[in-house]
Amino acid sequence: MICLAISKKSRRKTISPVLTRLWLIRHAEVDTRYRKTFGGRIDMDLSARGREQAETLARYLHGRNLEAIYASPMKRVQQTLAPLLKNRKRRQNILPGLCEVDFGDWTGFNWEEVREKFGVHPYDWLDEIELGAVPNGETGFQFRNRVEACLFKIIRRHPGGTVAIYCHGGVIRMILAILLDLPLPKTNSFEIEYASITQVALHPHLNEIELLNFTPWRDLPA
Repeated sequence: MICLAISKKSRRKTISPVLTRLWLIRHAEVDTRYRKTFGGRIDMDLSARGREQAETLARYLHGRNLEAIYASPMKRVQQTLAPLLKNRKRRQNILPGLCEVDFGDWTGFNWEEVREKFGVHPYDWLDEIELGAVPNGETGFQFRNRVEACLFKIIRRHPGGTVAIYCHGGVIRMILAILLDLPLPKTNSFEIEYASITQVALHPHLNEIELLNFTPWRDLPA
């Protein structure tokens, strides 16, 4: 877990002039066969450890003053969110635009297979998306447009509120790229682990990361 303040002046006039906080929450650990795999749009389940992470995350968030909860409809996100909804008299808002990036022809291949079949270093995946170089995959332009539409809808609806967004690692990276006015590949510098919380405050003059990659489940046995 890292606490820090990384800020960038925003040039976007659609951000509320009132302080708003976004809690960006990645889904918990997925089934073993999908780890280090370009899963993207594969609708996979959580692992047993992932379900434990989801329960721990729910206990941490229980009683927090969240004005609203938004979520991807994908199974791994819904399974991560389920323990929290069970203990709260609150509904989620499902936004299909929060689904993970579409990896096209890379989908289902692990990192080494992508290197062998497509001649691409897997660590360069954000660069390949940004360039629109993933065969039959979503381009950086397409990815940014759909995530940005969701993000600013949420911000407009909740000026001055604290909102949780349950989604995916790639989506969280794109949200940070938008809010900090960064190229998507630059977000490779941020660790976004399973079942992690990244908190961003939106001020009139800047957007600020207050908490990065906080994992309440860290002390669970391996």
